[in-house]
Order: sequence, then C-alpha cells, then structure tokens
Amino acid sequence: MSEWNRVPLESLLKSGVSYGIVQPGSAEATGVPIVRVKDVRNGRIDTSDPLRVSPDVEVKYSRTRLQGGEVLLTLVGSTGQVAIASDRLAGWNVARAIGVLRPIPDISPRWLQYFIESEDAQQYIRERLNTTVQATLNLKDVRVLPVPLPSRQEREGIISVIGSLDDKIAVNEHIAATADTLVSAHYQSEQAGLPAESEHLGRLAHVVVGGTPSRSIPEYWSGGTINWINSGKANEFRVLEPSEMITEDGLSASSVKLMPPGATLIGITGATMGQVSRLEIVAGGSQNVAGVWSDDPALTDWLFYDIKARVADLTKHASGGAQQHINKRIIVELECGVPTSARLAAWSAKTSPLLRIAAHALVETRTLATLRDTLLPQLMSGRLHVKDAEKIVEDHT
Repeated sequence: MSEWNRVPLESLLKSGVSYGIVQPGSAEATGVPIVRVKDVRNGRIDTSDPLRVSPDVEVKYSRTRLQGGEVLLTLVGSTGQVAIASDRLAGWNVARAIGVLRPIPDISPRWLQYFIESEDAQQYIRERLNTTVQATLNLKDVRVLPVPLPSRQEREGIISVIGSLDDKIAVNEHIAATADTLVSAHYQSEQAGLPAESEHLGRLAHVVVGGTPSRSIPEYWSGGTINWINSGKANEFRVLEPSEMITEDGLSASSVKLMPPGATLIGITGATMGQVSRLEIVAGGSQNVAGVWSDDPALTDWLFYDIKARVADLTKHASGGAQQHINKRIIVELECGVPTSARLAAWSAKTSPLLRIAAHALVETRTLATLRDTLLPQLMSGRLHVKDAEKIVEDHT
C-alpha cells in the first residue's frame, strides 16, 4: 500500500460527512423509517424492524435522507460498522449515531466500504475513539481518514474479487431465508391441525446446557479443536456462528456434550436470552446456550420451529436481576405439540429437502465469508495482486 496515493476521505465525497436525526422523538407506526446502529451489521442493513419517526422531525434532516448508494458508518457504540444503502432505502433517514458518506461519481461505494472494513481503517478508528462515556467516533476524524487510491483499474479489480464473494454470500443467505420461510409455512399449517394435547420437551428430546469442554474426552477433539458456540455471536439467518475454536490448552476438567447438526440452540442468558437458532455444524456450546435435539431427525426439525413459536413461554419464566437467565428446568418442562408419527413423517418429506438446501447454503456461506475475510486485508494492503486473488476465489467456488 505504500506505493498507493492516499487522500482524505472527505475529498472523495460529494458533500462531506453528515450525521442523522439527533432527537427522533416517539416512534410513529406510519412515520419515516430510519437506520440505527443496531441495524448495521456484517456489512448489511437490517430493514426488518426500523424505528419510524414523525415526518415533521425527519424533514429537518433532509441532508441525510437516503437516495440509495450512500455508505453508512456507525459512529457511536459499535463503531466502525459500515454498509451501503440500497435503492430500496430511498426516502429513509438515519439516526444521530450513523454517518452518511456520498462518494463522488469516480469512487465506488464498495471501495469505501471495503477500505473501512479493512484492518488499516479499523485501527485508525480504534485509535481515535472517544471512550469517556460511550465509544464515539468524531466526524472530524472521519473526514481526514486517509483512503488509499490505487488506479481505477486496480480498484475495480479488488471490488470485483470481494464483490463476487459478497454476491454469492447474499444469494446463499437469500436461499436459506427462503427455505426457512417455506418450512415455517408448512409448520404453521400442520401445527394448526394438532390436537390440544402437548408433551414436555424433556420427554421428546435431549436438552443440554453448555459448559467447558473436557480435554479428557477424545471424541470432542478433531486435530486439537472443536467448533464452539457462544450465544453472544449470531447472524440473522438462523445459525449461531462459532465464536471461536476451542483448543486443548488450559481447559478445565468439566465436560460439555457435543451437539449435532440440526440441533436447536437457545440463548439462555443476557442480551441474547430467548434467541432461537438452528445449528448446522457439530459443535460444543458455552453455558449461555442450551441445545435441543431428538434421535429422530424429523422430530429434531419439527422442534426447532415449535420452540421458536413458544419462545415467549420460556422468557416469561426467566429469573435473575441485572442479567436474566432461563434455567434448564424451564426448557425441559416447555409444553410442545407434536404430530402423530405418520403426519410428522409426511411433514418431514416436504420440509427436509428444503432444510438440506438451507444447511448447504449456510455452510458454504461460512466458507466464503472466511475466504473473504482472509483476502480483503491482503488486497487492500497491496500484498496480494488481483490476479492471484481471482485464482484463489476460482479454486474455492
């Protein structure tokens, strides 16, 4: 990167950097939707549950009203998150904690996104945070962020490589989400016809709460590591991602049961309490996670959707002061409805192919995301040439 010219970020923008609505006021069901910090994650903008503000409030912040194509940067709290506003967000606005960057015509929004995601830019951000009360990134520091500017051809090459991975990841996530929607519809249709009788979850399936893996149990280990699930890290497509790979060094003698693909994961402590996700890999879990599965794969699949539908029955029994917790007994005693064996088999025949498609898409997405995270810093630093990166991507896709 030393050979690349660097310019201040603001020189690549049409109108500098602006932040959004300072005091949004009370939410209005029919108001103008705005993007908040919590909506920006993993390079995307979650539009499923926006805060909507009064048009009388929003009109005062027309400078940050979105048209599509803007780069959004989080400035407060979870700083340094970045995503591009799609054309579908035209007419939306942003909160005070979001910076809006409008690149000039010669600069692709993706170039700014990829650079801000790079370790070079993230380090710059970390060094300049005001952490007196809450982590805050000042606009004056954002404006002078030194952005590398290689030739247009080289920028386009890097964008093409990383963009191809992003596009494939997005397709896979759409496939998985669509499959999940279809299976949910099949579940709701079948569930509506069930008799009133129900059964305790503990009598239907294995229910385990995570802990610490034991070095004394060989089957936990494959090459010295296992996938490890922590409820604090999850994505929006049903799968709790491994937060780290646990190694044999320094582990306690206590044990935790490995959970199979298809198991239902329930966040049982803290901020992610009540979050229900589906595991697509063999993994152990921390004490923040409960796992549920049956020896019958069809019942395992059914219980994922049934537990999701009954999560309020779990969270209403949570206990604790500052940090709420769902204990194992509450999960074991959860009342679940299950079809007869014949109806369950018929339901599974319709849904298991969709779940296999979703699982394949999500596992591939994890591989592609790892590849992306490996290539991005090398490309953005100039250590890896575009042609070499293209060959690597070709070999893995």
